Amino acid sequence: MGLSTYTNRKGVRAGAAVVASAVAVAAAAWGVATFVEPGSAGAASRQSVSGPDGADASGGGRAGRPGPGQGISEGIPEGIAHSSESGGNTVNITIDDGPDPRWTPQVLDVLHTYDVKATFCMVGPQAKAHPDLVKKVVAAGHRLCDHTMDHDTTMDQKPVDYQERQILDAKELIEEAAGNGAKVEYYRAPGGAFTPDSRRIAAAHGMRPLGWNVDTKDFQKPGTAAIVDTVKREIGNGPTVLFHDGGGNRAQTVEALDRVLAWLRDQGRPTGFPVRTAPDAP
Repeated sequence: MGLSTYTNRKGVRAGAAVVASAVAVAAAAWGVATFVEPGSAGAASRQSVSGPDGADASGGGRAGRPGPGQGISEGIPEGIAHSSESGGNTVNITIDDGPDPRWTPQVLDVLHTYDVKATFCMVGPQAKAHPDLVKKVVAAGHRLCDHTMDHDTTMDQKPVDYQERQILDAKELIEEAAGNGAKVEYYRAPGGAFTPDSRRIAAAHGMRPLGWNVDTKDFQKPGTAAIVDTVKREIGNGPTVLFHDGGGNRAQTVEALDRVLAWLRDQGRPTGFPVRTAPDAP
């Protein structure tokens, strides 16, 4: 698949008539959800999508079929992960929407300063466009997460074969950019628009569905202090914190991440990675 135009959270690319028709069919089957930003009440509920697992409404395609040595054989659960694999009071730092040539290096510098490892949820075409940054992320010991091809926050309204392409094509581009056998270990639906099918597809291909507990709302650029205050106020909700290194000017994010990591250090709270194979909330 060629390099797709990156779609931001204000909306998805204008589709062809056939895509519009497919959306209408999906809406009739599953119900049309309103557009949500990450961290809103709608996004929070989307993270907790539940339903009968294993049903492939498309009747075909790659959905749910694991690759060699992946998915089911690794015991990857389909439930959305929120907790830390280290347990205790460990915090998971997650970074979405990159890689970005201006902001990802700055985020990496801050993480290096505090010796913190993070999970980078990358958009497929962005990874293809900036393979050097993907390699730097991996070389620094961070983990990779699939954030789809087009960052379509209405994926939960789309047919299964569309969800499948968005997930698996992005995984392929990210892993190709990373090279050296690096694997994408998580899948995060844009805007929290998970479905039972998307969770199943991800798990079957070795990727744990990944949610969040704290949305810093840095994407809305509310000010550095507001971002930091959100983390301090909401960290009691759970350990996985959402930041962004793509999708626009992330100067506030870089500064806020520095302050948050300093605060976590002062609090004696370690950082780590989200759970992959242990059970977690559906």
